[in-house]
Amino acid sequence: MKRMLISWAAGLALLAATTLPVVFHAQPGSPQPSAPPATPRAAAASPAPQRHPRIEAAIQHLEEAKRELEAAPDRFHGHKEKAIGHVNQALEECHKALASGR
Repeated sequence: MKRMLISWAAGLALLAATTLPVVFHAQPGSPQPSAPPATPRAAAASPAPQRHPRIEAAIQHLEEAKRELEAAPDRFHGHKEKAIGHVNQALEECHKALASGR
């Protein structure tokens, strides 16, 4: 049961991390909900880095999942290590998504 739960959690985390950048990617030039209307003066200034709270939250959840997996007492026939590897890949993709959104 634990193995199945860990497998599902890792799979869900990986799926969420890989789909979040696609689902919540803002198109260039689209208005941001909290952004003030653009003015010529504001356009001349360097753009402020965009915040992506959902991707940042996904990173926090993935880091928490990784800590839980690492703290699990059993090895689960190599599946625990494989799940940690997938979480690491998902974290890497989330960090790349944040870097590309800036």
